[in-house]
Amino acid sequence: MKIKEIIVVEGRDDTVAIQRAVTADTIETNGSAITEETIERIKLANEKRGVIIFTDPDFPGEKIRKTIAERVPGCKHAFLPKQEALSKKGRGVGVEYASVEAIQQALRHVYEEAGEWREDITLDDLIAAGLIGGALAKARRQRLGQILKIGYTNGKQLYKRLLMFQISKEAFYHALEQVLQEEKNNE
Repeated sequence: MKIKEIIVVEGRDDTVAIQRAVTADTIETNGSAITEETIERIKLANEKRGVIIFTDPDFPGEKIRKTIAERVPGCKHAFLPKQEALSKKGRGVGVEYASVEAIQQALRHVYEEAGEWREDITLDDLIAAGLIGGALAKARRQRLGQILKIGYTNGKQLYKRLLMFQISKEAFYHALEQVLQEEKNNE
């Protein structure tokens, strides 16, 4: 699998994992304190070939993703479910721990930010679906993020990602139906 875009990762171990799974070039941020020089390299990469942000499914990874997305509009995003990124030793989470198959799967389901955001799904829809507030909200958001391949989010982030990636109401409700059916089957 060859990737045209340049993949932005956090560090050298992530680059090694990506290159085990696909043929691609990477830019490493070397942590969450992204330098101005790194931002400029990402901007140039985005202009020339496009960029896929592929950070760890944890708080620092999300911070890096948000920083880059704000500074370099128009990036694509790949998300890895947290359980696919856990260290075999149980200490740590990151792209570097993911299997070749998990990385390839994440890169097959890349999202592109929408220029003009159209609000198909409202905060009221998320509340009514039990994705914000309530005992099951966190678990439902986690599973919904896996199904839609947009990663785990809190309620506010979920709303923003649904808008940013222009997830249709149909796709949202189809995924929600699957989440609710799985809950029912597990009772």
